[in-house]
Amino acid sequence: MILYCARFDKALSPFMSLSLADVEKVARLARLAMNDEELKAAQSQLNNIFGLIAEMQAVDTKGIVPMSHAQDVAQRLREDKVTETNQREAFQAIAPQVEMGLYLVPQVIE
Repeated sequence: MILYCARFDKALSPFMSLSLADVEKVARLARLAMNDEELKAAQSQLNNIFGLIAEMQAVDTKGIVPMSHAQDVAQRLREDKVTETNQREAFQAIAPQVEMGLYLVPQVIE
């Protein structure tokens, strides 16, 4: 499996890792001020992540049906019925401005 990294315009194979220059470029693009120790730690962590991705891509998933949830569950639905009375007039009675059943608000976009 080959992993493609569009940010660097190159393919990352499972045996290829990010260089310190690549990590420096990512840090600069993300506007992160990192010293040499932090860059080396980030390089190690990112290479571990790419290694994990390469391992997951190597797994044969042919014949596996995709699932939307880890457990076979169904959402319980309640009956769709009105449970409250219409209080439109009461709410509009305390509104600052109402016209033809609509709330009037100040214009915010010109």
